[in-house]
Amino acid sequence: MTLPRSTPAEQGVDSRGIDAFGAALDPLPGVETHSLMVVRHGHVVAERWWRPYGPDRAHLLYSLSKSFTSTALGFAVTEGLVDLDATVLSYFPEWERRVTDERSRRTRVRDVASMASGHTDETIDEAVVKGDGDMVLGMLLMPPEHEPGSFFAYNQPCTNALSAIIRRVSGGTLTDFLAARLFRPLGIDTYGWWTDRTGRELGFSGLHMTTEAIAKLGQLYLSGGGDLLPPEWVTEATRAHVTTEMPNVDSSQGYGFQFWRSRHGYRGDGAYGQLMVVLPEADAVVAMTAQSPDMQAVLDQMWTHLLPALTAEDGPAGPWPSEWPALPGPAGQALGSRQEWPDLTAPFAGLPTGAFQPDPASATHRVHAVRVTPTEITLDDGRPLTVPVGDDSGPVIAMVATAGERYRIDVVFVESPHRLRLTLDPATNTFVEDWQTEPLGPTRLGYLRMPITST
Repeated sequence: MTLPRSTPAEQGVDSRGIDAFGAALDPLPGVETHSLMVVRHGHVVAERWWRPYGPDRAHLLYSLSKSFTSTALGFAVTEGLVDLDATVLSYFPEWERRVTDERSRRTRVRDVASMASGHTDETIDEAVVKGDGDMVLGMLLMPPEHEPGSFFAYNQPCTNALSAIIRRVSGGTLTDFLAARLFRPLGIDTYGWWTDRTGRELGFSGLHMTTEAIAKLGQLYLSGGGDLLPPEWVTEATRAHVTTEMPNVDSSQGYGFQFWRSRHGYRGDGAYGQLMVVLPEADAVVAMTAQSPDMQAVLDQMWTHLLPALTAEDGPAGPWPSEWPALPGPAGQALGSRQEWPDLTAPFAGLPTGAFQPDPASATHRVHAVRVTPTEITLDDGRPLTVPVGDDSGPVIAMVATAGERYRIDVVFVESPHRLRLTLDPATNTFVEDWQTEPLGPTRLGYLRMPITST
């Protein structure tokens, strides 16, 4: 199933607002947009990709994965497999004697679904240690400081508990559970989910999806669950169950079942700008992927420029700019990047070949060595990753530019938010490593791509 396409005008959208939103994001420091899709009245009215990202490319969602895990919980509750008011411990009777703290013992499914296990902070590292690799057990072995359900703390083991419960009641993987109930019915056939060493999905992160798949999930919730989920679940999952006190205004509007409330509507979001914003007031969904640490800045511009355009037929929802700056190309076409993208099929004329070592004066994080040949670049972080020269179709792309007497290689991990910049100095055979955004966790470079689990 493909979302139907339409023009902004046919769906009551002022297309100048879409252009203004993109133009407002472009100069913001720390904001690099990879894709944007806008849906109004169930129709895609704008879809744009910034090179080298494209409509068929999956993108790591980071914590936007949580909203898909919540949807799996919705199916499990609807089918009578999971009771929101049952305790987490009740699904793991083998831990009955190990978990002795009374608050941990009465922590319910609905409590972990709303990030309200009662702990005051993130527990992932300590939970993994206490649970001998099982962070759900580890979380239950850590007595919470507050009564479960009463206190919000963004805590990855809470979401991991939902994933573990769904595996326990279904007898299969979280991916298989969602494939039958969500992915195939919505026509989502490109996806992959990182797993831990035992083959279990994390639940809280690691899902890779296309931009349209993100938009489809948002549209499912906007439509009240469609033919797949009851409207009661949508209401329950997206209302605020617990108050949130966060540095950013749009994260201080309350938290649902793995959904954030916002000043307008609600959203699923993931690190570095992976966004699914559902706007019932505008009958609209906005899906984005990006490399943008400043996610609040993106939302601020969305409310300033895009929201008024989405409610134009009903009158402006806020102050309209006096002039709407236009981006090149009509809505619906892929836009160029802000950066100069070379012809990747051209040879790297003059690029020095050989082995390069980290500059001893720089702070090196992941890459131990770089080797350059006329046809490929190899990065070694303990497990070498080779990127072919002149190929922009793969999950990793290498771009080269000169910088005085040095050479700059941008290694773009297209199925993730991340870009690594290497500056080579042929005079000393050294390089400096600079991540535009560094991957979360100790992820190997070769894993910064979608795992092969698609149907």
